[in-house]
Amino acid sequence: MAKTIFDFDCRTENNEIVPMEHFREKVLLIVNTASKCGFTPQLKGLEALYKRLNSRGLEIIGFPCNQFGRQDPDSIENIMQFCEVNYGVTFTIFNKIEVNGGNADPLFEYLKKSAPGIFGTKAIKWNFTKFLIDQTGSTVKRFAPVSSPQSIERAILTLLED
Repeated sequence: MAKTIFDFDCRTENNEIVPMEHFREKVLLIVNTASKCGFTPQLKGLEALYKRLNSRGLEIIGFPCNQFGRQDPDSIENIMQFCEVNYGVTFTIFNKIEVNGGNADPLFEYLKKSAPGIFGTKAIKWNFTKFLIDQTGSTVKRFAPVSSPQSIERAILTLLED
């Protein structure tokens, strides 16, 4: 049974396995993304946060997901190119996953359980749900898709200053 996110592995666009242990001692912001969503412009704000705070210990990790309105139907290669060309994304983007249902990625099953949504709901409601993780791999908070990257910066800074 997983105790922290460091108990999980993720896959790159080339299907290489990366242990989340790689991110130990970092503050993480994990986001399920989509390239054809009304919230997609948040990629610009996420990249700005990453550029400002990466040297202080922040890592942002995107997981493309096509479960909500089929808003990320392209291949992972096309998604990554879109993110780079249109939003200058340099933070880590892993392979496409599912976040809900029987094929949900185990990391997201853990995140949903460790930080339920409003009224205790576990399911992710839409693209750009964000999970803030501390340096020990513990989930600190879930942020709704409408929460802009700028609006959660204070919570990130609090962890970076600890």
